[in-house]
Amino acid sequence: MTDVLIMPWQSRHAAAWRSLNEDWLLAGGYVLEPKDQLVLGDPQGSILDKGGFIFIAERGGRPVGCCSLMAMADGGYEVGKMAVVEGARGLNLGWRLLEACEAAARAAGAPRLYLETNTAQTHAIALYRRFGFVDLPPQPTPYARCDVWMEKRL
Repeated sequence: MTDVLIMPWQSRHAAAWRSLNEDWLLAGGYVLEPKDQLVLGDPQGSILDKGGFIFIAERGGRPVGCCSLMAMADGGYEVGKMAVVEGARGLNLGWRLLEACEAAARAAGAPRLYLETNTAQTHAIALYRRFGFVDLPPQPTPYARCDVWMEKRL
């Protein structure tokens, strides 16, 4: 899979960042909630400037996947906005994006990775469990669609 690179966010990725995430949210029957609008419309201000990270998977120079780490008050990072286009699924990109997230979080000294999702995201949940995430009891969330909470201690 040498034709796929996982790289840090660059401003040239802004349109792809928005479209990759809007596509999976809308295809899943979800609405774009206020926090979605914020992080998709201003990734620099809402994620990067607050100590977070965004990783983009490029295949042949074209963005085909993404994932973000949002800094949390406890020093951990929330994994969010993971998406892989349909034509690039099955290439292990979700795993590779999670590896990039974990490496960045460990380098920052984070105690954990945290995420929120929905029970309908069965493939994503299976990936998260294989990667070492465990279920948590319900947590406060800005997302109406969230009904699964998970973490991975680092």
